[in-house]
Amino acid sequence: MHGPQDMLVTIRPYQAKDLAACRTLYKEGLLGGKIAENDTGMDIDDIEQAYMKVPGSSFWVAENHIHQIVGMIGVQQHDPGVGEIRRLRVQVDHRRRGIGTMLVEQALKFCAENGYLKVALDTFLEREPAIKLFEKFHFHHARTRNVAGKEMLYFYLDLYEGEKPKS
Repeated sequence: MHGPQDMLVTIRPYQAKDLAACRTLYKEGLLGGKIAENDTGMDIDDIEQAYMKVPGSSFWVAENHIHQIVGMIGVQQHDPGVGEIRRLRVQVDHRRRGIGTMLVEQALKFCAENGYLKVALDTFLEREPAIKLFEKFHFHHARTRNVAGKEMLYFYLDLYEGEKPKS
């Protein structure tokens, strides 16, 4: 039996002790269990170095009431004024509970606070729940390209047009 406390999830900045849980979430979320051709996964090997020690980048985890990491998201800045949402994952048995929404809200808030004009992300077509989540936040589908036989969709959200992150 699940009680209301099962739903209590806190979004907090990544800490070094979260690394193993984040690596597990990352691996569970790989399509077909393999890293995509356009990815190295190196940022997940050292989240501290790839996100937490880089100005304009950050990483958060979703922690449940018994201190398990059940979700994660990162933001990196590769181009000036553009925050890229990366590594959004929610543990399979915790999906459809608003955790992904909370994580995206945190990432968008960070992007707005850092003065980003645009937020970008990409995902595979197979990730239909993720695509629906991005559409809920009014991300625009920019383009699609084929990556190793899979459709990769690129999305963006303009923050400078007065579009405020909506939930």
